[in-house]
Amino acid sequence: MEVCYGARTPMESGRVVNATDADFRILVEHLPDNIIVHRDGLIVYVNPSTLAYLGYERPEDLVGLPVRSITHPEDRDGVTERIQAIADDPGDMGLPREQRLLRRNGSVVTAEFIARLVVFEGKPAVLAVARDVTERKQMQSRLMLTDRMASVGTLAAGVAHEINNPLAYVIANLGFVSEEVSALASEYRDETNLSTRLGELEATLREAREGADRVRQIVRELKAFSRPDEDRRGPVEVRRVLESAINMAWNEIRHRARLIKDYGETPAVMANESRLGQAFLNLLVNAAQAIPEGKADHNTIRVTTRVDDLGRVVVEVRDTGVGIPPDVLPRIFDPFFTTKPLGVGTGLGLSICHGIIAGFGGEITVESKVAVGSTFRIVLGAARTSEPEVKASVPVAKAARRARVLVVDDEPMIGSSVRRALGREHDVEAVTSAREALDRIVRGRNYDVVLCDLMMPEMTGMDLYEELRKAAPAEMERLIFLTGGAFTPRARTFLDAVSNQRVEKPFDMKSLRAMIRDRLR
Repeated sequence: MEVCYGARTPMESGRVVNATDADFRILVEHLPDNIIVHRDGLIVYVNPSTLAYLGYERPEDLVGLPVRSITHPEDRDGVTERIQAIADDPGDMGLPREQRLLRRNGSVVTAEFIARLVVFEGKPAVLAVARDVTERKQMQSRLMLTDRMASVGTLAAGVAHEINNPLAYVIANLGFVSEEVSALASEYRDETNLSTRLGELEATLREAREGADRVRQIVRELKAFSRPDEDRRGPVEVRRVLESAINMAWNEIRHRARLIKDYGETPAVMANESRLGQAFLNLLVNAAQAIPEGKADHNTIRVTTRVDDLGRVVVEVRDTGVGIPPDVLPRIFDPFFTTKPLGVGTGLGLSICHGIIAGFGGEITVESKVAVGSTFRIVLGAARTSEPEVKASVPVAKAARRARVLVVDDEPMIGSSVRRALGREHDVEAVTSAREALDRIVRGRNYDVVLCDLMMPEMTGMDLYEELRKAAPAEMERLIFLTGGAFTPRARTFLDAVSNQRVEKPFDMKSLRAMIRDRLR
């Protein structure tokens, strides 16, 4: 057999490689790459690597078939175009091209092809060399998805901040109206009809506040899970982090299983709250996705906390899902390994869990049985904490005098809602610009308390603090920062460096009143 590469005739252009049939077969039949030779659109030769790659046993299973028959339908036109291009310019191999192939079992693989016109067994044919890139393509897709997830996490912090602003004045105004209605109901309790109607209004407002509080909790949890990857550690209450993770995963869980909480008393663990929450969230979502939708009454996800014999904290997430096959189990913590369809899982969740827990000096293990379910177990060392100092309780006293309060926030409704809520006890002014606040203070306007938003356009609360340090040092200590989420590195560094109190939006007016009372003592 004579095989000539890169020429229309066996001796053209000095680029001919002659090979005997035996030499050719020794060469190509031992190559790890896939070799396919086709003529007039029909396969005339495949090497053993190609048979294994496509799931066939004998060359006769493929020889004689149209090359289009093993090509993904969406890629067949491209194959035809490439064959024509090779016929027009036999010496040009062109750039490697990706093409999807159909395996015998119907699954799809992706290969990178280079093809040229050759003389095979005395006749022109196309020789294609294919290298499998299926895993590389899947990894690229997962990396792209991971990048999108990272972008969503970054955006989530900003979205949480924007939601907190309107939510702050909604909750403050609801609280004010609720207090007014309650006072009116008490004042007119002898007038039955009016008292009844006011009671209904009070109940309605209470329900509205509960709904707003639920939104506030969701936003706080969203903000916690979208924080940048910091390595700050301290004592963390496991149960509280679990509850936050459950709230985040609840939409995945509720359609698939009943959630059972079996919490035992546990000490705090030394960890990073955000990272630990991410590990718990990944395990909960993984447990939910192991259970088919629509049979929530027949399946359970049980979350257990306890202390083992060594005093370590143990957290278990047990599901009644499909289970993990024994041959897959050793790989589940490998990066990018997943049995889920593309777009459902990144193959990073369990790998990230393993990295997080190992970073805390703990361990994560799994037990699983197909069609029975899986149990993921996290073990963490208890945090060493000193005995808390016992302080005598001091009764909260009402402010002895009216304070002069300045509210600085670029959201006008926050200023008006705070002024309305505090106006009976204190003299409240509100401005929407830190520069205006600075001007008032520099001109000699004195305030007992300045409630200042941390993040504002043009001039931030941090900038106001620095300007006061230069112009009116005594006043900068009167700042209490209002923050909807310190999501910039500068903001986090600033809050860590200063001793000023801060209040997270949406804030509770009772807590704010108590904070102001403490300032006036």
